[in-house]
Order: sequence, then C-alpha cells, then structure tokens
Amino acid sequence: MVKQRVTVKNPTGLHLRPAGNLCKEAMKFKSLVTFVFKDNIANAKSVLSVLGACVKCGDEIELVCEGEDEEEALAGLVRAIEDGLGE
Repeated sequence: MVKQRVTVKNPTGLHLRPAGNLCKEAMKFKSLVTFVFKDNIANAKSVLSVLGACVKCGDEIELVCEGEDEEEALAGLVRAIEDGLGE
C-alpha cells in the first residue's frame, strides 16, 4: 500500500468533469484506489463516491493505492490532480 497527500488545485474542486477525469485515470489501474478526506474514504473509481466527498479548491486529500500496480497508480493520479484534471 502506498499513500500520498495532494492538494486539489482546480478552482471549482472535484465537481462532475474533474471527478470523471479522476475516475478515468484511476480506472486505468488494477489497484484499489481510494482517497481520504475529512475522515471519509472515497472510491476514486466511482464518480458518485468522488462527488460525495465534496472536495473543494485548496482541500488536501490523501490518495491510497493498494495492489499490483500501486506505485504507477499513485504517480499517475498525483500527476493528474496536480495538472488540474483537465481544467
């Protein structure tokens, strides 16, 4: 299992479009991909779970990846979030 904290930089936070982009990135990997925000755990492969976390601009989340390609998954997701998830 690997973990890393990352700050969401999108001006609108994780609303529908960036949440979908996050899920698309997470689905590329076989590993279980979740994130922790305000004591809640969200499944990064589920748009509804990501939206339900209510992550806003400037919020810090902790990505958690567990599985055979966990290192690659973590690196890919951190890169996607830092690049603004397509926004």
